[in-house]
Amino acid sequence: MSLVRHVSTIGGLTAISRVFGFARDMLLARVLGAGLAADAFQLAFTLPNTFRRLFAEGAFSVAFVPMYSRALHGEGGEEAADRFAGDVLSVFVWVLLGFSALAMLGMSGVVWVLASEYANVPGKFELSVLLSRVTFPYLTFISLMAMLAGVLNARSRFGPAAFAPVLLNVFLITGILVGDRLRGASGDDRIVAMALAIAVALSGLGQFLYLWWETRRAGVRLKVTLPRFTPEVRRLGALILPATFGAGIYQISQFVDTFFATSLPQGSLTLLKLADRLNQMPLGIVGIALGTAILPMLSRHIHTGDAAEAQRLQSNAFEIGTLLTLPSAAALAVCAPAFCTAFFVGGKFTLADGAIMAQIVVALVAGLPAYVIVKILNPGFFAREDTRTPVWTALLSLLFNIALNVWVVRQWGIVGLAAATACSATLNCLLLYAILHRRGWFRFTARLAGRVARQLVATAAMAALLYWLTPQLAAHYSGPWLGRVWSLALLVTAGMAVFFVAAFAVGAVDRSVLAQLRRRRPARTRSDDEILEVE
Repeated sequence: MSLVRHVSTIGGLTAISRVFGFARDMLLARVLGAGLAADAFQLAFTLPNTFRRLFAEGAFSVAFVPMYSRALHGEGGEEAADRFAGDVLSVFVWVLLGFSALAMLGMSGVVWVLASEYANVPGKFELSVLLSRVTFPYLTFISLMAMLAGVLNARSRFGPAAFAPVLLNVFLITGILVGDRLRGASGDDRIVAMALAIAVALSGLGQFLYLWWETRRAGVRLKVTLPRFTPEVRRLGALILPATFGAGIYQISQFVDTFFATSLPQGSLTLLKLADRLNQMPLGIVGIALGTAILPMLSRHIHTGDAAEAQRLQSNAFEIGTLLTLPSAAALAVCAPAFCTAFFVGGKFTLADGAIMAQIVVALVAGLPAYVIVKILNPGFFAREDTRTPVWTALLSLLFNIALNVWVVRQWGIVGLAAATACSATLNCLLLYAILHRRGWFRFTARLAGRVARQLVATAAMAALLYWLTPQLAAHYSGPWLGRVWSLALLVTAGMAVFFVAAFAVGAVDRSVLAQLRRRRPARTRSDDEILEVE
């Protein structure tokens, strides 16, 4: 199966999840607005969710998948791979339970470190601590799910893990609706927030059970035994610690952003998280899909000594990533006021909230290409079991982010904070590429540069049209729902049409990529590690 087909599978299912997540946030904005309860829930959801991305999907996955893939395709085959995964699971489950228990016991201190300013608002700090304790078990379940996802990904079964987040959003949408009904005429937003927190914990259990069932269907039989620190398990542990920083700069920055956002006026954290949902749409669909797809494939090429195919794989991923990300970033930046107003304004979410959110979106998407490219560059290190080098780039970028926040937050508030995050991601991207280039592991060729340049031309043509068209429809963004729908549909359709016409005209789109995307199955038998050929 080719890279394009892998990415199409992951990206398509992730897109479904993002649509459900988008619907969740639209509903949340209208029901809770950007107030005390909304901020408390956003903090409570940020804690386990960021740890999940940092440790489970970040550090654990990038260390586990290459080791499991090597065992699976080595002399021991299925038996050795299942034994390794079982040993890891038997240790991992106790580590997770212990970490979660300690965090829940010390939650007051954790919340104080991140949001001490909440203590100045009556009831806000206490509600944040309570909700965080309720949501934190989500981390245990979702981390175990991430391990099962790694097992399936190493076997080129990407669909189940990409679909699982849909369950999270279904649970949360249900929680919002149930909480709103229980709140009734009392108008107590804390009831809705508590219903949401319970839904988060239940969603973790639901996703874990679903992935367990999928691994059984794939013929994997994992057994939980007494913990055994085998040499492979110890090596995995040694790789996880540095990978925590290397794979998780964006997640670590989330904690930094949360710390600064909670010191700003009430509602700032909620507006930042809702704006990030728009930013996460292309990041999740493109960046995570590409990073997930190329890691096991890249590992196989490197372990077989096929440097040319490894270079081609990363080049193709880079080209696909910029093809989809550059126009997404430009469209989000130009149309941010339209999107924020049409999608989120209503109920308890005011026009003023929407205007601030639009400014945050513009600042965030300035770093969108960098976020995606980092997902493509990091596997170049992780596939070689080099989890230390990204530590240094991550730490430098993180320190830069903190220093920049100290300066910009005072002057530009939450918008400055978002811009600092984009700048630090760009710095991390540049550092990663410079090291890969110097080591000869990946080079930005003239052919790739020409393709990206053509993509920028097509993106500029699209942005020019949207810049003219967006204000023409301004009266409809906050009107009746039918006017919101058709005005946004017109923006999206017109922007896509101009981009793809311009892209084909200047040669920004490789027709062989589209040909493989259209095919339901390859014309001839292909191995799972076949790489998309690019003219």
